[in-house]
Amino acid sequence: MLHGVLLIGLFSCAAFYISDFPVIKGLSLSPLIIGIVLGMAYANSLRNRLPATWVPGILFCSKRLLRVGIILYGFNLTFQDIVQVGLPAILIDAIIVAGTIYGGVWIGRLLHMDRGIALLTSVGSGICGAAAILGAEATIHTKPYKTAVAVSTVVIFGTISMFLYPVLYKQGIVSLSPEQMGLYTGSTLHEVAHVVGAGNAMGEEISNVGIIVKMIRVIMLVPALLVISWSIARLRARKARQRGEMQAQQGSGKVAIPWFALGFLAVIAFNSLGWLPEPVIAFIKRLDTFLLTMAMTALGAETSFEKFKKAGAKPFLLASILYVWLLGGGYLLAKYVAPALM
Repeated sequence: MLHGVLLIGLFSCAAFYISDFPVIKGLSLSPLIIGIVLGMAYANSLRNRLPATWVPGILFCSKRLLRVGIILYGFNLTFQDIVQVGLPAILIDAIIVAGTIYGGVWIGRLLHMDRGIALLTSVGSGICGAAAILGAEATIHTKPYKTAVAVSTVVIFGTISMFLYPVLYKQGIVSLSPEQMGLYTGSTLHEVAHVVGAGNAMGEEISNVGIIVKMIRVIMLVPALLVISWSIARLRARKARQRGEMQAQQGSGKVAIPWFALGFLAVIAFNSLGWLPEPVIAFIKRLDTFLLTMAMTALGAETSFEKFKKAGAKPFLLASILYVWLLGGGYLLAKYVAPALM
């Protein structure tokens, strides 16, 4: 196992190094995204030439380290952030998250998509990009290539938004106040890095509001994962009843509680107390980014291009539809609903 872990750790170090390149910084691509690209490069080149005994270490990174990384991600948030932006931001975030996830799953059914890919794509678009996809993957235990497909859609449309939003704002195409624009940015962009990149291009006031609104969406990952786990348990129980398998019924309706999500919430509560000094928090954040990068790299190492071909174009069609909803629906919410709630 150690050899596989060290291999993924080496790739992750390379991802951090590459993320410091000026061009990469300009695109606001996090080490997580670079890590999954490096992992996929390995999967499609050297994977079959390395010992099979390294595989358990790679799987350890994609499963166990993933859960630890999600828990420690809570050190990026505090409950004080929620109070600062108030009720309108919370309600709009809730509408965006619920509408994107439920709408994405429903559209996925219409497109006859793989349910796992549809769910992961919807969660990534609705909450916080790659981190949310990782959290959902750890809950539903889907195949790594499905995670990679969902992450790729988030990277594409999130990066487009990061450059598009400043243009729309500066050209007056979206007639929003700085506070409304911050709300619009934080509630609709995919990754935290995308919000930071777009916000910095539009001004400090927009950036500050956008980041806090985005962090509220991140917190909503916890109830989303609990609902997903409950829904999966109900679906399995219904299928068991349809088959008339009494033995399968007994365990199929059991809800698998994603304990790592509750740990994530507990860390947010602890971080809100302010007991740890800032240098310690900064170190934990850096360590957490490295752990999540290792998890993403390991998932990429399980993903070949053949599996992308197997997924087809439907995931990107779904992501496109959700992107239009985020652009249009998010704008209407920020323009008309937010002022009514203030």
